[in-house]
Amino acid sequence: MATSFLYFDLGNVLLTFSNEQACRQMAELADVDYQQVAELVLGPNERDSLLWRFEHGVIGEDEFFTQLSDGLGAALDRSQMERAASDMFAPIVSSFELVERLGSAGHRLGILSNTNPVHWRFLTDGRWPLLNSAFAEHVTSFHAQSMKPDRQIYDHAIAKAGVPADEIFFVDDRIENVEGAVAAGIDAVQYIDHLKLVADLRARGIELET
Repeated sequence: MATSFLYFDLGNVLLTFSNEQACRQMAELADVDYQQVAELVLGPNERDSLLWRFEHGVIGEDEFFTQLSDGLGAALDRSQMERAASDMFAPIVSSFELVERLGSAGHRLGILSNTNPVHWRFLTDGRWPLLNSAFAEHVTSFHAQSMKPDRQIYDHAIAKAGVPADEIFFVDDRIENVEGAVAAGIDAVQYIDHLKLVADLRARGIELET
């Protein structure tokens, strides 16, 4: 079956990021120890963490910042804390260039990512216009209220793409997310590096604008 829609993960596929850097910046702003922020936000167990519940859509922005303030025992400036929590992304230039080439070749593209509304707002505020202009669909965990590798978010992504699952290509850096996509019927690969991704695309007959 020919590929008619391509989904990209955000973190470590389109952009590098560091939750540890974000926690350091948040700790400095709140004048608390890094470890206190890291334990609260990232947690010893990912699925019990404040960040996981926020990205899953279990809690909203107001509750996230209330729990953050209460947990740190500090009165936080929300706008400054949002910036500290978000200013830890950088574009992967080769991936951005690849997206531009795919778009120029006429391919329909989408983003499929575990993220939260604060990070999403930061990423799409115009600092990297490609994230707004190149992608026909944006599927985010907080909006879908489901996180990769759970089946629900892939079914949501398939419906948004408007094509059969086996016509969708997806790339993600985490193997468990790739496996979750494959279980949903999507043709998915793990992102290793730029050359491997280009080879994966070409193996499927996906043309790239030169």
